Amino acid sequence: MSADAGFYSIIDYTVDGFDTQLELVEAFAEIQERWVRFYPGYSSSRFHLSTDGTRVYNIVRWTSEADYRNFVENSDTDGRMAAIEKALAGLSGKAEARMTGVPTYTVVREIGPGLQRLDS
Repeated sequence: MSADAGFYSIIDYTVDGFDTQLELVEAFAEIQERWVRFYPGYSSSRFHLSTDGTRVYNIVRWTSEADYRNFVENSDTDGRMAAIEKALAGLSGKAEARMTGVPTYTVVREIGPGLQRLDS
């Protein structure tokens, strides 16, 4: 596994179709640009769309958990949450969060490319 494991927030939404997926990505990309991306330790935000049009995952990568905690403690959470609520209300379709609790994760194992393992 890479020594650069990072720290992640994985945001998971159920949506009602392909159009809503794209609208949600645009809305959340705007939120990342206006409210998150300038904080120290922020690395990236990747959006994953399910091929059946029902899910959107936003995987936000931080350099470390400490950087993420700094963001949580020092950012305008109320303003960001209001922007999220406004974005969700502005969608033409329906989107519902599927996270429970704090959606943060650390990488504990990664399998990269290599030779096939043949032993039993």
